[in-house]
Amino acid sequence: MELSLGLGLSKLGLEAENDYDVIIIGGGPAGASAAIYTARSELKTLVIDKGLTAGALGITAKISNYPGVPGPISGAELVEIMRQQAESFGAMFITDKVVGVDIHSTPKMVMAGTGTFTAKAIILATGSMGRTSVVPGEEVLLGRGVSYCATCDGAFFRDQTVAVIGNNDEALEEALFLTKYAAKIYLVVPTPELKARDFLVHEVTTHEKIEVLLGTRLKEIVGTELVEGVRVQPRGGAEALLPVSGAFVYLQGGKPITDYLMEQLQTTPEGCLVVDSEMQTAVPGVFAVGDLLCTHIKQAVIAAADGVIAAIAADKFIHGRKKLQTDWR
Repeated sequence: MELSLGLGLSKLGLEAENDYDVIIIGGGPAGASAAIYTARSELKTLVIDKGLTAGALGITAKISNYPGVPGPISGAELVEIMRQQAESFGAMFITDKVVGVDIHSTPKMVMAGTGTFTAKAIILATGSMGRTSVVPGEEVLLGRGVSYCATCDGAFFRDQTVAVIGNNDEALEEALFLTKYAAKIYLVVPTPELKARDFLVHEVTTHEKIEVLLGTRLKEIVGTELVEGVRVQPRGGAEALLPVSGAFVYLQGGKPITDYLMEQLQTTPEGCLVVDSEMQTAVPGVFAVGDLLCTHIKQAVIAAADGVIAAIAADKFIHGRKKLQTDWR
């Protein structure tokens, strides 16, 4: 389905620094590996990612089988090594959430919480941590207090009480962002401990505006016209209703994350994207890699290989080459 956003670049007031050769959405092993190769090919590269622990590798505690990296090492540490290598070649990483794209425009457009970016080619590497189900009240109140993007909607909750539900870098970073506006934030964490980088854990647990509720499940989002509260249940305890006017949900699952594509690319019945041998989708200049494909064993090294293939193919597409040009340097 072709999407017409009706937004000219001049109307958006985009500046040159927001224009890239390649934008990679997702900074896990596939996205970071792609960035290494595109940046080495002297393509201006931007990676937009929700956080180190937002993906499957980022939440893995111990890895000992990644070639060339003696273990055990945490998934977050491994991803950080990849990112540092990509940055050393000139790739830029930003922490943000992509809320929409226009893959049919020229140049292609990526809309994130902090701004709009353009590129000649896009590599999709958002993985398969998407949710397969929602809690009662979530869909009904979406856009009326329920949000998946604090950087997009946080300002609407000035001096109010909100809840952030989740347990990864993204959830903690969004909770900290909301402290700019909200009077109080409940951080509802389904597990008994926080699973994010140490500095984020420290900032969240010591912030006067944030109350952390560990081992607590979200049962329901309550409200008629707008969000009025969230019903939660601590492990071994009774359900409780927290009075809030906003609910920011960052829970994870096992479904390919493609919502930001707004049905511009066809998916399989399982929700996976389809690509050719060069990782290109049905839209020229748009590539998909890693767990979005659902075609192989879920291993970091395989996702990284996908990213490399897509990067080389993106270079071929941008320069109008007939064959892939391998990087032997």
